[in-house]
Amino acid sequence: MAKNSGPVTIKKYANRRLYNTGTSTYVTLDDLAVMVKKGEDFTVLDAKSGDDITHSVLTQIIFEQESKTGNTLLPVSFLRQLISYYGDQLQMVVPSYLEHSMSALTEQQEQMRAQLTQSMGENPMARNMQLPMQLVEDQVRRNTEMFQKAMQMFSPFTLGHSADPEKTEAKPGSTKDIADLKAELKSLQDKINSIDS
Repeated sequence: MAKNSGPVTIKKYANRRLYNTGTSTYVTLDDLAVMVKKGEDFTVLDAKSGDDITHSVLTQIIFEQESKTGNTLLPVSFLRQLISYYGDQLQMVVPSYLEHSMSALTEQQEQMRAQLTQSMGENPMARNMQLPMQLVEDQVRRNTEMFQKAMQMFSPFTLGHSADPEKTEAKPGSTKDIADLKAELKSLQDKINSIDS
């Protein structure tokens, strides 16, 4: 697909068919998922009203991906917690937090891939060593712990297993909790940087 300066326009018709105006072809939700994975930007418009329905179509793609056996990324506990934020006073904070968390995760994963590629390039035997796998497992564990602590910050009584009683008593979203989260993010970044050196 030719790269344009702006996002490709996808039109959705009443019969639920999706039309890619960039390639002049009909596409499926799976095709759109591939475009997302390739980093291709697109906007989905209702063909009749012209309304931007990108959000609902992306949500539909996630639903279809989650429906495929063994393809789930969203644990039930996360989905329950996410649903509980609708209509809550923290609803406005959650999208920016999730966006920031995903950006941080993507950046960490890219750094980890670069480090693994570098170490494997320098030592072909590294593929058979447990160190690269251990690094990945450690990073996944740290990301999971960070996410759980951050979600407890928003709703400390939801998960019910805070390791720090003082944080549980703190008001959700307080300056101290945010400072703690920033400190933890910096600590993770420092650990990643130390692996590279």
